[in-house]
Amino acid sequence: MSSTDPVIDANLAVALDALLTEQSVTRAAARLHTSPAAMSRTLARLRRILQDPLLVRAGQTMVPTPRAHALRDEAAAVVRSLAALLTSGAVVDPATLHSTFTLQAADLVGAALAAGLLQLTRREAPGVSLRFRTEEFEAGSALRDGRIDLEIGAIDHVDPETQVENLLTLRMVAAVRPGHPLTEQPLTPARLAAADHVAVSRRGRFTGPLDTALAEHDLRRRVAVVLPSHLAAMALAARSDLVCLVPAALSDAPASPLTADATALGLHLLDIPLPLPPLTIGMAWHPRQSADGAHNWLRAAVRRTLHAPGRSTT
Repeated sequence: MSSTDPVIDANLAVALDALLTEQSVTRAAARLHTSPAAMSRTLARLRRILQDPLLVRAGQTMVPTPRAHALRDEAAAVVRSLAALLTSGAVVDPATLHSTFTLQAADLVGAALAAGLLQLTRREAPGVSLRFRTEEFEAGSALRDGRIDLEIGAIDHVDPETQVENLLTLRMVAAVRPGHPLTEQPLTPARLAAADHVAVSRRGRFTGPLDTALAEHDLRRRVAVVLPSHLAAMALAARSDLVCLVPAALSDAPASPLTADATALGLHLLDIPLPLPPLTIGMAWHPRQSADGAHNWLRAAVRRTLHAPGRSTT
């Protein structure tokens, strides 16, 4: 830019739009909440920059010049663009979205969430596509570099910048096939320990919180097989005498969608007579997306699908 070029000033574009729309210095000043004297000085500056009088006196009114007529629509478009540029993106019309969101979730969470979230998306944001990934990425770095938009599940990483919102607090119950011996009498720690179990662990671990609780009673269970998928473990339990642990709603809470697959498989859910730590399901995202309107809609859609209130933490 040379020393003779006018400095780009967004306020001049706004003033030009007001002057050309109102065709009155006084009305333009009122529209922009400034004084008529200040608006007169702005009009003089615009005349120098554009080398055109823009508005000229015609009796008691002012009329636009041909150059002003030519600029009117363009000035209005510039002001609309400025408004869109400087308006918060926190609120969007989901019907206008055309995005693909990538969500990372354990298979049980993904299965519980996908159908309801897809139905909501089709109704509110038909231009949105969803991609579900299993827990294949290190969530902190994947959120940071944009490989995933949202992680949903038991959030166990503690990257300081990650935003986390808790969605559901669940308890663990024992799932067994119809007619399983454990359904014939009240379940006790000893009877639970005596049964064969299928454990779920992406890392292949045989032990977990249930083993710690049983050890308090000098009991030890036998884990016959470890699978990386809750859905596979439940399917195996439905066809064998193995016991599978699954999440369920707290006793005073509405039914959890995460138990829908267990119910669909015909599994019986038995309360475990031991104090086990609750399981918290949450969602995590990178803070650069906190104010993004599209991402706000996605988080709200997940929240509504899981029927959870919003409680944010960092």
